[in-house]
Amino acid sequence: MKLVSGAMALGLVAALTSTPAPGAEVNIYSARKEVLIKPLLDAFEAETGIEVNIVSGNADALLQRLEREGVNSPADVLLTVDAGRLVRAKDKGLLQPVRSAALEAAIPSRYRDADGAWYGLSLRARPIIYATDRVAPGELSTYAALAGPAWKGRVCVRSSNNIYNQSMLAAFVDHIGEAETEAWAKGLVANFARKPQGGDRDQIRAVAAGECDVALANTYYLARLVTSSNAEDREAAAKVAIFWPDQQGHGVHVNISGAGVTASAKNVANAIRLIEFLAGDEAQRLYAGAVYEYPVKPGVAWSDVVAAWGRFKADDLNLSALGANNAVAVRIADRAGWQ
Repeated sequence: MKLVSGAMALGLVAALTSTPAPGAEVNIYSARKEVLIKPLLDAFEAETGIEVNIVSGNADALLQRLEREGVNSPADVLLTVDAGRLVRAKDKGLLQPVRSAALEAAIPSRYRDADGAWYGLSLRARPIIYATDRVAPGELSTYAALAGPAWKGRVCVRSSNNIYNQSMLAAFVDHIGEAETEAWAKGLVANFARKPQGGDRDQIRAVAAGECDVALANTYYLARLVTSSNAEDREAAAKVAIFWPDQQGHGVHVNISGAGVTASAKNVANAIRLIEFLAGDEAQRLYAGAVYEYPVKPGVAWSDVVAAWGRFKADDLNLSALGANNAVAVRIADRAGWQ
């Protein structure tokens, strides 16, 4: 497997197209960290004999690169995070529709594009993380409640520039409408303990350090703190817990990582075969064990770390709505003053 990281200059195209065995390769543009997906791609190569060439980079930068390269792009597969980005890629004409009985059988319809342009490969949940020494679980209930006066100065969350928060707002727009979502966003901003800064792990660390009492964060970030080789990270993780909100309502907000075959793909059959492999039992188990996300395929076991947090009701919204409502979500965040 060829791994190419860092700045993506023109030389990378040559790196992706120099494989001497035509038809026995697949070229990926990946927003997933190489260390997380390498075991899956190694397993695919071993099973199929198809060589995997991968360029890793920032998710938005990869979309821009695909758009700039057009039909000349060497990429066969876009592997990225968040349904909002996948919908954006489809809308820009960067993905082509493909049909696969294996993918349609493995992946629930709400986690894949109706036209076959993209398919979810793993699930991520975004619940409430709370300080166990300052918050009792009985104080928590719904996402909506976090905008109430009881949480004044107690909430941490990253910037609304982040696609994860945009997609969460987009889901709320679908459920409760634009006006109510904006009212919630304004209430949440009024309860911020500090100006949004850092990523999800930074929000969890802030809760552990007493800078705030609750945060919104994806669960796999907590899992990485739990399993970290850094003692301070493990100590921070031990000071917080997960609360699953909205269990009597729509359920916990969930999103996906996923993939699609690029519009420029030269190795379409291999690209489909790779995505089918990633949706299969073996790869789904590897996702669960190495990345600490939830398998998108029903019936595949969760990792022990994730399973310890218990089962929960997930929002069953069709995730195409996250892309459809993204522009509205961004405007809501701007009007609410969510930086």
